[in-house]
Amino acid sequence: MSFRLETVTPDNVLAACALKVEPWQEEFVAPVAVSLAEAYAQPDAAWPRLVYDDDQLAGFIMGGFDPDSPIDYFRCGIWRLNVAAGHQRTGCGRFAVEQLCAEARRRGQNRVTVLWVPHPDGPEQFYLRLGFTPTGQTFHGQTVAERFLD
Repeated sequence: MSFRLETVTPDNVLAACALKVEPWQEEFVAPVAVSLAEAYAQPDAAWPRLVYDDDQLAGFIMGGFDPDSPIDYFRCGIWRLNVAAGHQRTGCGRFAVEQLCAEARRRGQNRVTVLWVPHPDGPEQFYLRLGFTPTGQTFHGQTVAERFLD
């Protein structure tokens, strides 16, 4: 696999909005179009990126960087991660998370957070394998987890 990140542009935004996760994952993550609308409304904090495998759109990640947020787990974190159907277990999600962590380091951050809906089919095990640890906090029923960066 040869993954790379790209910014969202007029040339790829329609493909981004058409990205579909596996049907059983739809209840756990918002569609990319919703995420892009949120990014548009929060341009100073949102960091949306597309993940390509060679020339094929394989995923989407959106980070949030708001160091002045009064809520500590919204200062630097993963807001969304969508891996396209058919691209699960290829390393796409791991690549996206590691790239977001690299961006956090570039911004001088040492902690990245993520929230997930607790469910047997949810993303908890994925994030735990990537070094995230639940903080004991919840937000609207979602587990809050953190990963400290080297």
